[in-house]
Amino acid sequence: MLEENVLNPQLDENEEEVVFDQSLRPRNLGEFVGQEKVKENLGVLLSAAQKRNESAEHVLLYGNAGLGKTTLAHIIAVEMKSPIRVTSGPALERVGDLAAILSNLENGNILFIDEIHRMNKVIEEVLYPAMEDFVLDLVVGKGPAARTLRLNLPRFTLIGATTKMSLLSAPLRDRFGSTYHLDYYNDLEIKDIIERSANFLNIQLDDKSASEIAKRARGVPRVANRILRRIRDYAQVKNNGIINLDAVLESLKMQDIDEMGLNKVDREILLTIIEKFNGGPVGLKTLAAAVSEEEETIEEINEPFLLRLGFLARTPKGRVATDPAYRHLGLEVPSQNKLI
Repeated sequence: MLEENVLNPQLDENEEEVVFDQSLRPRNLGEFVGQEKVKENLGVLLSAAQKRNESAEHVLLYGNAGLGKTTLAHIIAVEMKSPIRVTSGPALERVGDLAAILSNLENGNILFIDEIHRMNKVIEEVLYPAMEDFVLDLVVGKGPAARTLRLNLPRFTLIGATTKMSLLSAPLRDRFGSTYHLDYYNDLEIKDIIERSANFLNIQLDDKSASEIAKRARGVPRVANRILRRIRDYAQVKNNGIINLDAVLESLKMQDIDEMGLNKVDREILLTIIEKFNGGPVGLKTLAAAVSEEEETIEEINEPFLLRLGFLARTPKGRVATDPAYRHLGLEVPSQNKLI
């Protein structure tokens, strides 16, 4: 039971929602939309390993949440025709947890560690020889009677996923043979993903509706699929199951998602900077207190999107609302330059 929980850290979550998300995932590189450079390089890596009849080199995937790191890990397993075992950094609490997983792997197996940056440093050091030399070094006993034990491991492939590349130690980063950065998707790619998901869910979705959802998905497939599911719910309850542009717009309005993809919290952040702090600059801690949100939530979820849109700017003195932010909110742009 302990190993099952370590290998499946999401067991306590809403199982129906997890299974639903997994069902929408592409199953091979051909079905995966976007990230063309990553797919091209991965295809070469996997094909070369197959021709040599070897395990693929260890792979590190990094990028913001919802961009497809977990999906790519499962695709690699499919392409290599290898079983995959899934765990996460926070789930590996003791060296014994990792040792149990590694010792049960077989040749060619794939081990996927999500949120690998949150792994305990002691456990991380046990992983070094396992990745490099395929051995597991353990200390048996305590005190003067303690002795080291080295176990040989099968040749496996480790896939690590992280949203915070900077938190990975240099020794761990260097042991990955290939590192790939997943970027945000453009509207056309998101539209393709939405249409694929709609077909899978037996949803009749016209071109304009798909484009409207894509514009508001923040360039993230997970967000796009979540919006699509909520639109399906709205149509089922409020529009006799018919999904048209009007139903899409009404559902988006209910979800507080505007035409640029900003949600209620995004707009509240901008309005707080503009109305309470005269457009800025304002420090992150002060801003978080003013909008009753955690600093990490603003910094990791809301701020990156606002920065990408050019609605927010970081200065040495703090956050500043830009001219486009004023215009988007229907407010008059101040005459003075706030960035000076």
